[in-house]
Amino acid sequence: MGWCMPNRRLSKFSDVTCAMLAEDGVRALVLDIDNTLEPYENPDPTEATLAWFRELGDAGIRFAFVSNNGRARVERFNRALGFPYFYKAKKPFAKNVRRAMQAMGVRPEETALMGDQIFTDVLAAHAAGIRAYLVPPIKDKTDVFTRCKRLLERPILRRYDRRQKKEETQ
Repeated sequence: MGWCMPNRRLSKFSDVTCAMLAEDGVRALVLDIDNTLEPYENPDPTEATLAWFRELGDAGIRFAFVSNNGRARVERFNRALGFPYFYKAKKPFAKNVRRAMQAMGVRPEETALMGDQIFTDVLAAHAAGIRAYLVPPIKDKTDVFTRCKRLLERPILRRYDRRQKKEETQ
């Protein structure tokens, strides 16, 4: 279950701060888009999302998108940002995560991947040898496949929560 365990579990993407990244030694973020930064139906980043990118970017954090979505979605979302991006990335495979790190000029130990799914984002992060930050989905799909995935994630999240509680009491 270690490969499925995030390094950090956050309430929302904007909980990632410069101080937290400095504590983790992270200089670059590989990001999922859909349900991590914006819901599927938001084709462009909101002003709040853009402000978060500006704040972290001003502190020297680098960004790249690695999405399983198609080219049109990823290119449109990235239009105002201009970050390296990889679409139809086939996460949990790590190939495009590694390509994103190469495009940003960073090493695995200074990189984290943030996404909303354990079986794509967290697994891809660990397969690439980087930290995994997990956020809850902004607006989850209700189809049978997604509901089954979320059910399978529950025991992993309970284990993560128990581990965190144990660490806090030590």
